[in-house]
Amino acid sequence: MDVNAAVAAAAAIAGVLTGVIAMLAFRWSERDQKRPTRTSLHTDPVLPPGVDTVLSVLRSSAVVLDEADAVVKASSAAYALGLVRGGKLAVEPMLQMARDTRRDGEIRQVELDLPRRGNGRGEALAVSARVAPLGSRLVLLLVEDLTEARRIEAVRRDFVANVSHELKTPVGALSLLSEAVMDASEDPEAVERFAGRMQIEATRLTNLVQELIDLSRVQNDDPLDDAEPVRVDELVAEAIDRCRHAAGTKQITMAAGGTADLHVRGNRGQLAAALGNLVENAVNYSPARTRVGIAARRVGAPGGDLIEIAVTDQGIGISEKDKERVFERFYRVDPARSRATGGTGLGLAIVKHVVASHGGEVTVWSAEGQGSTFTLRLPESGASRDRAAHGPDRAGLSAETERPPSSPHTSPYATLPAPEVLP
Repeated sequence: MDVNAAVAAAAAIAGVLTGVIAMLAFRWSERDQKRPTRTSLHTDPVLPPGVDTVLSVLRSSAVVLDEADAVVKASSAAYALGLVRGGKLAVEPMLQMARDTRRDGEIRQVELDLPRRGNGRGEALAVSARVAPLGSRLVLLLVEDLTEARRIEAVRRDFVANVSHELKTPVGALSLLSEAVMDASEDPEAVERFAGRMQIEATRLTNLVQELIDLSRVQNDDPLDDAEPVRVDELVAEAIDRCRHAAGTKQITMAAGGTADLHVRGNRGQLAAALGNLVENAVNYSPARTRVGIAARRVGAPGGDLIEIAVTDQGIGISEKDKERVFERFYRVDPARSRATGGTGLGLAIVKHVVASHGGEVTVWSAEGQGSTFTLRLPESGASRDRAAHGPDRAGLSAETERPPSSPHTSPYATLPAPEVLP
């Protein structure tokens, strides 16, 4: 009997111990399930219903913090901006805002400049952070990247300031000249001289306003909406005709050459304006009795053949530091010469926008005292590809050379091969 009682007591003790161990294991497992893991940083069930779906469609970077400042939910954009690292909010001012909001329940907003990820060099990230309570324990942080908006705003301010300055110059000159005309009313020669100056300033003002209109148009319009195949040799002939008088005054020889019968696709008016601006600059910045060359050719490219149109002059050239900025609005390599030629500083900006909107690019080669070569690269139109499939390129021949004499596009200018740089 004593043996049986001992066995029964031992079994009872073993059962109690097993129950205690099972209960402890259950409690431990329950605690472990409630502990946040790397996966639960993104999809923790403590979020109120529907919040996860709303945060996934927001454009802003979103971070949800719990009462211990641990990240419960973070969008991929928040990680990309470097807001969250190691499961923690890495920006101290935002973390302090979250703590203050958790304490008093008030919504807070602030704009901050954050260093870029990596080496921290370059332009800082401008962000707008907004913190609000989310339920009783959580805090929601929304961060909007304002860097691009700040850059556009800075460009707009600079543009308005430059336009104001450029308009002020001819308007002020016209005001002074009109006063001079009134004071010299008894001197016919002085009146004639001042009136001539007024005409020059009025022309400059007109050109500036027109180029502002052109720049606005090429920035806002999509040239491919009404695109058509455009003959390159017709664009070249039009550009030469546009600058014929100015070139003749300076005894500058204008030469066209390269591959004939090429086509690009786009807005004819915009393409003609872009090439005309390049040729006009080449004439204006070239010394007397030099020459300006315009050459077109087809070049192979992985995404399809491109048409290169190179405009080469023997002018003053462009320094290395200026080559990076020549396509900026109102930037002038030689302000004194620009005043003498009536340049507005918008011509190359228009060229850049036109070429970019047509899916191409514009590049420049230049050396001080040796001249410059501006090259337009534009996608080839299907019309040229079809012609090229039936015969070899006629490199080295100009469009004018291969037309019959009766063609309306016949040009008196000399022809050249397609050079990168004129000798």
